[in-house]
Amino acid sequence: MKKIVKMSLAVAMMSGFGAVSAQAADGVSVLSDVKVSGQIRPRFENVDDGNTATKDANAFTARTKLTVNGGLFEVEGLNASVGIISVTNLTVNDFNSGANGHADSANNTAYATVLDPQDAMLSEASISYTTGDTTLHIGRSNINLDNQRFIGTVGWRQLERSYDTVYAANSSIENLSVLAAYVYGYAGVSGVKTTETNSVLLHAAYAVMPELKVTGYGYLLGSIHDTYGVALTGKVDVGTKVSYRAEYAMQSDATMETYGVVAKADASYYNIDLGTNISNVILGINYEAQSGTDGTGTETAFSTPLGTNHGFNGWADQFLSTPTQGLNDLNVRIGYKTKDFGKLLVKYHVFTSDKDMSKQVGTGTTTDLGSEIDVVYVNAIPGVKDLKGLIKYASFSAGDSSVKTNDVSKLWVGVDYKF
Repeated sequence: MKKIVKMSLAVAMMSGFGAVSAQAADGVSVLSDVKVSGQIRPRFENVDDGNTATKDANAFTARTKLTVNGGLFEVEGLNASVGIISVTNLTVNDFNSGANGHADSANNTAYATVLDPQDAMLSEASISYTTGDTTLHIGRSNINLDNQRFIGTVGWRQLERSYDTVYAANSSIENLSVLAAYVYGYAGVSGVKTTETNSVLLHAAYAVMPELKVTGYGYLLGSIHDTYGVALTGKVDVGTKVSYRAEYAMQSDATMETYGVVAKADASYYNIDLGTNISNVILGINYEAQSGTDGTGTETAFSTPLGTNHGFNGWADQFLSTPTQGLNDLNVRIGYKTKDFGKLLVKYHVFTSDKDMSKQVGTGTTTDLGSEIDVVYVNAIPGVKDLKGLIKYASFSAGDSSVKTNDVSKLWVGVDYKF
């Protein structure tokens, strides 16, 4: 069955290229050693946003991805990739996709938002050349750097993000990997329209020893801001293996200009994480702080506009954008994972603001931004290789602050097949 699916999808995609695998006049193949990969991910999502003006959302959507990769013109190290991604609504369409006016979104503003618009786009279209320990790349592709806090594809959403880039990556020095990229556009998540940008990504990671890796980065995002940071990660043995992350980043005024606009920024970020697995029991604690402003001075709120933010600050997505007064997130996690049982994970978040805005927004406690409990269970589905099932739930409870005033709950049920 798996081979049939692969062959069918490959034939369909290759037909779009014409005779892509045919030989040129001199007998050289255009594409060789062709590899096909893909994903089919149907998912149901229910959202109660606590807003009396909107109805609960119910969305049943499916993501289909297909990527073809192969050697180009039989030149050693030269490769080409082409991929497509599409999102389709399946029977249940009672949700606001965020793409109102689009064919799938007419009159759906009465419902809560599920940011999975029905659409299709070119997710990969790139050429790369590798020689020794150096890779040169140009074109559209998926880019996930480090833990995706700053640069990611937002793979949780059905129409994940793709980046238009030119980059060079090198690992000539033992234990050191470096990347320098110029990003001139990106598309996906909320729609297929390409957003032009003028951004530079710099990333380096050095494994000092098995217990310590040092990662440094500089992300110059167009006219938004510059982010510079360093992260220390590793695992230490204290009777049991404990993984850790200690990270600091700062944001300053943008140095890259887009259409002559340069934004001001003055913010900082901390992330401390400890985790372990004891006899298949997962335990962890995390504290993440994004600075904010009280409306005086030069301070701004820290932001991560190109990060996979769903994985941080609660799965209810109440803080995809940092509040003006900043955000502190203290969270703990506990879970259980085995091959046969799968993975069950529970997280609890307590959110507070970095700044007390009581003088600006009223009286009373304004640092309490709420709390959230998240639960997920993932396991392989018997009988079908590479097929996994997922049940996921998030429940956000509003705090005393006027920033978030509604309780929000979200539920997901889905399967994921990759080949």
